[in-house]
Amino acid sequence: MDDQRPPIWIGHAALTVSDLGAASSFWMSLGMREVGSNEKVTVLELRGGTHLVLLAGSPTAGAAPFDLMVEDLDATHADWTAAGLDVSSIERGDIHDSFVLRDPDGYEVTVNSSHVMGPV
Repeated sequence: MDDQRPPIWIGHAALTVSDLGAASSFWMSLGMREVGSNEKVTVLELRGGTHLVLLAGSPTAGAAPFDLMVEDLDATHADWTAAGLDVSSIERGDIHDSFVLRDPDGYEVTVNSSHVMGPV
């Protein structure tokens, strides 16, 4: 089989968090899975093998240094709203539809609809 996927991908994105346990639980509740953890860092895996690295420290609230992409934006928004997560309304766009998720440390993460081309 001829692999049509690009040969590179993002390996790690990082956030500094005030409470490593609470942040880990929050991000895992979204569907990420834990790869490893100690008192200073938690590594969580996303689809495609990208890792979110949570570092214990003093966070700076505001726009997160990454965004997320999901298969079904409307269903994800409905599920996260029902779960009581802090999400904005959905904005409809030309390339992506999106909403913003605010995590417990005040990071604002844009969540986009998928436009993946081919297998990932």
